[in-house]
Amino acid sequence: MLRDIERYLTCPHCRLGLALDATGRALRCSGGHSFDIAKQGYVSLLPGDAHTGTGDTAEMVAARADFLEAGHYRAIAEALATAAAATGAGSAVGGLVADLGTGTGYYLARVLDALDGTAGAALDISKFALRRAARAHPRAGAVACDAWRPLPLADACADLVLNVFAPRNGAEIRRVLRPGGSLLVASPTTRHLRELVGALGLLVVDEEKERRIDEKLGPWFTPGPRTEVEFELRLSRRDAAAVVGMGPNAWHTDPAAVAGALAQLPEPVAVTGSVRIAEYR
Repeated sequence: MLRDIERYLTCPHCRLGLALDATGRALRCSGGHSFDIAKQGYVSLLPGDAHTGTGDTAEMVAARADFLEAGHYRAIAEALATAAAATGAGSAVGGLVADLGTGTGYYLARVLDALDGTAGAALDISKFALRRAARAHPRAGAVACDAWRPLPLADACADLVLNVFAPRNGAEIRRVLRPGGSLLVASPTTRHLRELVGALGLLVVDEEKERRIDEKLGPWFTPGPRTEVEFELRLSRRDAAAVVGMGPNAWHTDPAAVAGALAQLPEPVAVTGSVRIAEYR
């Protein structure tokens, strides 16, 4: 709930701290700015000139929710929870995990389950995603913000930042992490969904992706432990369509063409899942 994270939140206009008002239906700062809480439980802390066109659509979010709730990416969630616990982020009650580009909050919820007493800030630009993220975990609060703008979080407030298939603003992530805090980045390897990439004409993962992530985060972070999570998926054609429609490929493919290509594949479709989880300190 937002009450669990209100002390970490800051006003997008003046950077002063925010607190719930007496009604519990709005966040206010001492500078006089007020932000209503949506009936679905999230709050928008986007600045007035923000553009939300890059956020996931309702269709993308629905596809992701169905796919994740079916358990297809459970191995990734479990590996993230294990990595999060290893950072020591849950060693003190009252800590914060910030999930930048949280989507439905699926991964954040699994991490919070592994970190007793820690609160979670589910951060995303998509209101459709946040409507689900607000209900993802009892200790999670959902906030609309732009990953490329100053985050509505206080300096050095987070023990851990999660970044799963999402944009990475190194300077802002470093600002909100406490000294000694960690960033966990989950990104696809070149083997991820390889059977679908060729058959459906999907986006290809850059072979230099790991190096490029290290370089972009280099000014603010030191690379730490990393592990690769690889598993086999056996997907129905509907699930295969969902995995295409829930991510970046949704912006670059024609649904009719994807459906036609999927109809030519056997069912279930055997697909490789392959993700790298890297810690940065």
